[in-house]
Amino acid sequence: MLKLFCALVLGLVSLELKCQEIPDSINNPILPGFNPDPSICRVNDDYYLVTSSFTWYPGLPIYHSKDLVNWEIIGHAINRPDMIDMNNLNDNDGIWAPTIRYHDGLFYLITTANKSGGNFYVTASDPKGPWSDPVWLKNAIGIDPSLFWDEDGKCYYTGNSWDFKKSWPGQCAVWIQELDLSQKKLVGERKILSYGHANNATFAEGPHIYKIDDEYLLLMAEGGSSYHHAVTVHHSKSLWGPYIADKTNPVLTHRHLGTKCSLQSLGHADLVQTQNGEWYSVFLGKRMLDGYNPLARETFMCRVEFENNTPIFNPGKGMVLSTMERPDLPWTSVNSDPNRDDFNTTNLKPMWYFVRVPQKNFHTIENGKLVLSLQPEVVDSLVNSAIIIRKAKHHKFKAITRLNFQAKKDNEQAGLIFYRTANSYYSLLKDRFGITLVKKHLGKKEIVSSVPYVSKEVYLSVRVDGLDVKFSFGETLDNMTDIGGLQSAKVVSDNKFNKFNGTGVGMYVTSNGQRSKNNALYDWFEYSNIE
Repeated sequence: MLKLFCALVLGLVSLELKCQEIPDSINNPILPGFNPDPSICRVNDDYYLVTSSFTWYPGLPIYHSKDLVNWEIIGHAINRPDMIDMNNLNDNDGIWAPTIRYHDGLFYLITTANKSGGNFYVTASDPKGPWSDPVWLKNAIGIDPSLFWDEDGKCYYTGNSWDFKKSWPGQCAVWIQELDLSQKKLVGERKILSYGHANNATFAEGPHIYKIDDEYLLLMAEGGSSYHHAVTVHHSKSLWGPYIADKTNPVLTHRHLGTKCSLQSLGHADLVQTQNGEWYSVFLGKRMLDGYNPLARETFMCRVEFENNTPIFNPGKGMVLSTMERPDLPWTSVNSDPNRDDFNTTNLKPMWYFVRVPQKNFHTIENGKLVLSLQPEVVDSLVNSAIIIRKAKHHKFKAITRLNFQAKKDNEQAGLIFYRTANSYYSLLKDRFGITLVKKHLGKKEIVSSVPYVSKEVYLSVRVDGLDVKFSFGETLDNMTDIGGLQSAKVVSDNKFNKFNGTGVGMYVTSNGQRSKNNALYDWFEYSNIE
């Protein structure tokens, strides 16, 4: 009896401690790092969210959550090399602004392959996959497609267009047309629904239609994806309009807070209603550091309440905060990305990405090591090179790896890379002569420092503290040597080359235009938040 009583007490204590671990508030962003243009849907008590991926592959990451807080990648919709051609694409092109929807037992994911085929959709009965081959909609102009099923059972496509005579600079149109899913093409009349909420509204895009309380709600982004980004809503009694701009517009923005605001560019939103009847919105935003955003666009969330059919974002506050009250949903923990990858699985974990679609296999996992075969392609080119990266998610982080590599020729290099685009990155590479730190900023490439090093094994590290970046190397972790002095994360922040995609850190090898049979072995790779 005493043992039973003690076990019961311990169980109650354990349960109480477990309950205490569930927070009352959560942090924004809900998906830190490279996660722009979010779209969300709910199926029963499961939530699914997708974001843009541009030229990163596999593309279109699909996240799952039970509580809108804890998210886990369950797959990628673009995960077969023949699904899309990304060769010669700029880093800012590729997969733009997806929408995920569920209808009659099937998931639909529709998106734009900018400069690589146009608009297409894929389907799956299970969001984990497999997803169908792309269905290309050849006559679907513009970008940012979305799908809506009306009560008549028909599917309708909304998108944007700029191909018309404009009445003011930056004017874009949001249009609608029926999508015949049996014929897999747009049919019938195409109609423009809105040019935005004002007679100087710019870059109307990212439209979604909802039917709420017998009224159609058109939600869209305006102002471009930078400082003037905003969300507006428009109302109609008919699907085909006319749509009247809400007097509250814009319903979400931070542009009125000025350029010194630490959270900017809010926009490109989607709405979801919980099983309890509450509404939330997900949208993109930029966390700024002294006017720079090294983490690029991330996914944020806030509560929405409807007042006379007007969605009020973060009611009573009017702005998006870094913390918010947790949604009233059962707390459900998930497996988050591990800080350290010991390469003890058969395949790469879902957190790892290539840049553009690999045209050949250059990696294997053997005996607990990631083996990368040196390839002639370089990271500066617009084709797939031997680079594997994961998303940088924090303003303060450290990434370190242990490399086993001996260059046999002058052109052979292997090491670590801190990457945004082919025109903006740092690489810390081991070559035949030693360790070399390279910076490429605004398209200009330079060797920052080169230091002799002879050992076959080396630890390579990058430490980011806000906008300050330091690189180091060493034969042991206790004896690391700084190289290149203080560098800057401004290199990977937005500029004329770095516009829409995000920042990654990982591994890179190359034989610089020549064929090579050499390999580089990575024992492990560790990414840690040091905030």
